[in-house]
Amino acid sequence: MEEGLRRPPRRNTGYQGTAILSTWDHGLAANQKAWGVLQAKGSVLDAVVEGVAVVESDLTNRSVGQGGNPDRDGHVTLDACVQDHEGHAGGVAFIEHFEHPIHIARAVMERTPHVLLVGEGAERWARENGFKERRIQVPEVQAAWKEWAKKAEYKPIVNRENHDTIGQIAVDGNGRMAGSCTTSGMAYKIHGRVGDSPIIGAGLFVDGEVGAACATGTGELVIRIAGSHTVVELMRQGVEPGEACRQAIERILHRNPELSGHQVGFLALRADGAHGAYSLYNGFTYAVSTGEGHSLQEALFARKWEE
Repeated sequence: MEEGLRRPPRRNTGYQGTAILSTWDHGLAANQKAWGVLQAKGSVLDAVVEGVAVVESDLTNRSVGQGGNPDRDGHVTLDACVQDHEGHAGGVAFIEHFEHPIHIARAVMERTPHVLLVGEGAERWARENGFKERRIQVPEVQAAWKEWAKKAEYKPIVNRENHDTIGQIAVDGNGRMAGSCTTSGMAYKIHGRVGDSPIIGAGLFVDGEVGAACATGTGELVIRIAGSHTVVELMRQGVEPGEACRQAIERILHRNPELSGHQVGFLALRADGAHGAYSLYNGFTYAVSTGEGHSLQEALFARKWEE
């Protein structure tokens, strides 16, 4: 082992088996797909990619994929990233007209020496590498944007589809880990804005020796503390998964004491299968899949949100 690096303290209670975690209610469908991939002898990387791809294809989803809410100029721009057990990673940001940005993110990881491609260059690279464009508009999404544009006022609302990314993290029966994250970003954002979702260490971080974490919510707040990396590093130090998520949220609150209306949630999965979650406000749901089945749970939280 390299000098200065150390393995996490052995506070684990023993390997607990395959586990998959995903953010929000739509995580259930993603988990069920990912679980099926593992049962069919696919890799854990295959599982987290194909799991979130289900949500990308759902045109009724207003925060992921081409059915997502547009930016303030009417463009639906997409971000995604993936990371494997060894820490290899790939991502795309600020792209349009592709059904599965998560597939392109994986290709960036596997076919290039880079981690993140963005905008027009990422789109051109995707086309050159066999990814087909799908140009589509959802009428009700465009109608809602035109109505919003009459006043063009942005106001974040806790637990609404202006920040409901899907992140998925998993460990398989061999103790191999991987994670994915994909989003259409914040509704009515400035054209060109990119949040935490495609940024390794912010929206997602995987260290196969320690664990994995992913984030959802207002991406700017997550980026500022390198949120998912922070959660994993706390687990490296021996902090339990749920407590690691709580400490990351407390770090955000410490730096933004007057924060209101912005949700942030973290999921953490330790390499032995132990897991936890915590959010800034109540209402953050997440899907958990283990050998005991699939369930939807609500995270513990720092503050009660009253509409």
